[in-house]
Amino acid sequence: MYEYIMIRYGDLTLKGKNKSIFKQKLNNQIRFKLDKLNVDFEFQHDLVYIKLNDVEADIVIDILDTIAGISSYSKVVKCEYDFAVMAEKGIELVNDFTKGRLTTFKIETKRANKNLPLTSIEISQKLSGMVLSNVDNLKVDVRNPELTLNVEVRKDATYLYTNRIPGMGGFPVSIGGKGMVMLSGGIDSPVSAYLAMKKGLEVECIHYESTPMTSIESAQKVIDLTEILARYAPKLKIKLHMVPFQKLHEQIIINTSESYVITIMRRMMYRIATEVAKLNDCQVLITGDSIGQVASQTIESMSTIQDVTNLIIVRPLSTYDKMEIVKIATKIDTLKISIKPFSDCCTVYVPKRPVIKPTVKQSEFYETKYDYTELLEESIANTKTIILDSREHLDIQSKGLIVSECI
Repeated sequence: MYEYIMIRYGDLTLKGKNKSIFKQKLNNQIRFKLDKLNVDFEFQHDLVYIKLNDVEADIVIDILDTIAGISSYSKVVKCEYDFAVMAEKGIELVNDFTKGRLTTFKIETKRANKNLPLTSIEISQKLSGMVLSNVDNLKVDVRNPELTLNVEVRKDATYLYTNRIPGMGGFPVSIGGKGMVMLSGGIDSPVSAYLAMKKGLEVECIHYESTPMTSIESAQKVIDLTEILARYAPKLKIKLHMVPFQKLHEQIIINTSESYVITIMRRMMYRIATEVAKLNDCQVLITGDSIGQVASQTIESMSTIQDVTNLIIVRPLSTYDKMEIVKIATKIDTLKISIKPFSDCCTVYVPKRPVIKPTVKQSEFYETKYDYTELLEESIANTKTIILDSREHLDIQSKGLIVSECI
């Protein structure tokens, strides 16, 4: 039934003199991600049309759901500006929605072609009468209809649709620079990475693995999470930097008061992330911190921890409640991996009474008990980088890890 998908740019059209840069970036990403499908593109100044060429619309929509910068899209039928043809197409769409049951509806017309003799309201009224006389059990309700039949009359053609599917929103990934995500195996940090990409940041990920203190399965969780996040990346690839953290981890536990272990551990992680970020041209660090959620995420804790870096810290989840985070994790398909019961560095040794108002002075005191500089340098030097590639998801469901490259 549906021949096209209509894509709306949304906020990108408000970018003034820079909107062409945003639109070009988004158009390139749409082309790239749909490259393996037999579809054609029509790029207009405020819309994109995808001609399906018998490709199932839902296959295209699944991919569009991973592209930041799209405001919304609709499955549409295309016809000439002829009321008999428009009514025929409209009746087909209405019947598909109602399936014979009592339904209220209205028609909304957008008349982009101002040269037509009829106004938008007049087009809607005339077309409504034609649809009503050919569909049983249908009534007009202009205030609260179950179904809205949208008609967009443009110079090139007329488009009809009944759905308006919300897109990912935000801005095209990479338009806003690049950030390093401190990725654990938990629920929050993958969601934080997703939200950062939604706002136009290209991301790389860094993870601290401490086997045998932590299980190998905890590292695999992070690999699996990065593979899912790669679906939202412009080229469907994300770098994951795996930092060997065992030696440093052990020294922290031996030389630090139990209440300060997490604080000192995260200060070391920030130091490493800062250097790895600079080596990879990342301008910011991205974390899954949510204010007050745990002891290390109080204002005092975050201030003490970030004291060791001069990079900007982006915290997309800072004001989110846990259920809001879980809802997004479910939507982007990371929750089922995040809840697997394998501990990472920050959860394997959780203090019974972690400090909630740590200070920089006390943190520095514990850090003087051993020479951590060499350990930091060793961790950075031995960091392994893999590139996770999710392109196979365009053809089939995941069959496991795809590592296209190991650096």
